[in-house]
Amino acid sequence: MTSEFPALALILVFPALGFLFNVFLGRRMGRAFVNIVGPGVLFAAFAVACVAFANVVVGPSGTILHTSLWNWFVAGPFHVDFDLQLDALSAVMVIVVTGVGSLIHLYSVGYMAHDEDFARYFAYLNLFALAMLILILANNMLLMFMGWEGVGLCSYLLISFWYTNPQYAYNGRKAFIVNRIGDAGFVLGMLTVVAALGTQGVWTLEFPALREHASALGPMATIAGLLFFLGATGKSAQVPLYVWLPDAMVGPTPVSALIHAATMVTAGIYMVARLSFLYRLGPDAMNVVATIGTLTAFFAATVALVQADIKRVLAYSTVSQLGYMFMGVGVGAFSAGIFHVMTHAFFKGLLFLCAGSVIHALDGEQDMNRMGALKSKLPITYITMLIATLAITAIPPFSGFFSKDLILEAAYSSGHMTLWLFGVLTAGLTAFYMFRLIFMTFHGESRVEPERLHHAHESPPVMTIPLIVLAILSVVGGWVGLPDGIAWGDAFARFLAPVVGEFKGTIEASPAFLSGVAATATAVGIVLAYLFYLRMPGLPHLLAWKAKGMYDLLLNKYYVDEFYNLTVTRPLFWVASSALNRVVDTFAIEGVVNGAGLTVETSGELARRSETGNVQQYAFVYVLGVVAIVTYYVYLVTR
Repeated sequence: MTSEFPALALILVFPALGFLFNVFLGRRMGRAFVNIVGPGVLFAAFAVACVAFANVVVGPSGTILHTSLWNWFVAGPFHVDFDLQLDALSAVMVIVVTGVGSLIHLYSVGYMAHDEDFARYFAYLNLFALAMLILILANNMLLMFMGWEGVGLCSYLLISFWYTNPQYAYNGRKAFIVNRIGDAGFVLGMLTVVAALGTQGVWTLEFPALREHASALGPMATIAGLLFFLGATGKSAQVPLYVWLPDAMVGPTPVSALIHAATMVTAGIYMVARLSFLYRLGPDAMNVVATIGTLTAFFAATVALVQADIKRVLAYSTVSQLGYMFMGVGVGAFSAGIFHVMTHAFFKGLLFLCAGSVIHALDGEQDMNRMGALKSKLPITYITMLIATLAITAIPPFSGFFSKDLILEAAYSSGHMTLWLFGVLTAGLTAFYMFRLIFMTFHGESRVEPERLHHAHESPPVMTIPLIVLAILSVVGGWVGLPDGIAWGDAFARFLAPVVGEFKGTIEASPAFLSGVAATATAVGIVLAYLFYLRMPGLPHLLAWKAKGMYDLLLNKYYVDEFYNLTVTRPLFWVASSALNRVVDTFAIEGVVNGAGLTVETSGELARRSETGNVQQYAFVYVLGVVAIVTYYVYLVTR
């Protein structure tokens, strides 16, 4: 059932107004006004989103809220309108984006308290939220792509926020360019869908119409699915386009939380879930999604094992957790994948904000080798970060336990045994590197510089209140998806079923057995981290020395960036400098332009020589002309 709900537009209007205010009036009005307007517009959008969400929940199953703002453009039979819709899937996402996003905005008030560019920061942050909300609420694929490109632009602006640092500016450009590669796949996917349906007389990119006519795509559904997934590998940082996300850590820490938890990186999973009807028609494309997701989850987890930068550990953790989400949607458990998007937003947003609290307390220090024994100095940060760690490592009854177990159960019961096994191994690795982070940061002996340790203190309430709220959500956020037979069961999957369908496994599996296997892997990871970093802190150094080759391989992230630099970046720069610059630019373009200029200059020089301004010379030329004319007429008469 579709109902008109004009208030949907307010979810976009509020952050748009915040962006305009901060751009044009922010610095003039001062920090106090910006600190109210910046987070305030997101809280207002969250309030409207809650009302809209309630309407979807209390309405009949499959309720859709809709509003049409204006006709965008018409090209023959093809037309696109600026329409918004909210169904169960977008309702979950809009609550996550506005809810978690508003807490991150509030936290930013304290974190950016001493930054002179506070108005520009909140302008970018509001614009980032606006772009993601457009992506989520879009009624059609082209409007989704508008939001898709918007979050890419905002990520560039925020990653390189402190652009005076050349490395930060470079990392922002890297994120922008890598995402453009993936976006080409999204564009080609749209063109494939339009061309395939156009032959059937269907000219539309609206999601309800695409769902209705998807069967007409035939084998093109697989091709379109793969192209769209290429776009998702860019936005959601999957192999091979994941390389931008770890380098995105150079921006302000709240930006990292917003990118990783509430906005950009979740866009790819949302897009695949939104197009679940298309992917079900192309099982080969789904297999690719699941395989790439699992490979990415395991790959990124191994890299996170040895990283020393606290934010970089969390960055590779995000890449790994996104892989889990793609594993879920790839095996057909779309609701489980989105469930993990939601729980991940709670605990990963909390992890980054806690990391920001640590960095804030240590005056910018991010190296865990220079931390330790901060538990007593930062008690709220420690407790909330421990809760987030228990959630991401899937310890019951924390939120991550319910969503991650559903994904692993779906992988097993769908017959993807190899993917399930790698998922279990990744769970053990996750437990190891996350508790390594906890032990190195908060336990053991202090390795903090004395001056920094002297000034270390807990963050102000404007920063700790978001931590506490997200900690509560990290505990209870997964309780909407309980195992069947317990209380309300998997209410989350039932809620999403009208949009993404139901998952049906082909192999009988005991949830208790599968949870036990995953829990065993997690327990092994925690025990090993305890032994390595608390009981025998010298053991990691010994192993790094004994297995130096493997250690260096992981520390240098498998040299993927170096490989790309050798095979892609340097050849492109050579082509640009040698072929395009010297041949095309210098000889072709500049040759034509400079040649035309030289021709004009030469002809002007010749004309200048004849226009001397000398009266005698002009008289002499006049006489010569008269003599020539007279001679000509004499010749004609005497001939």
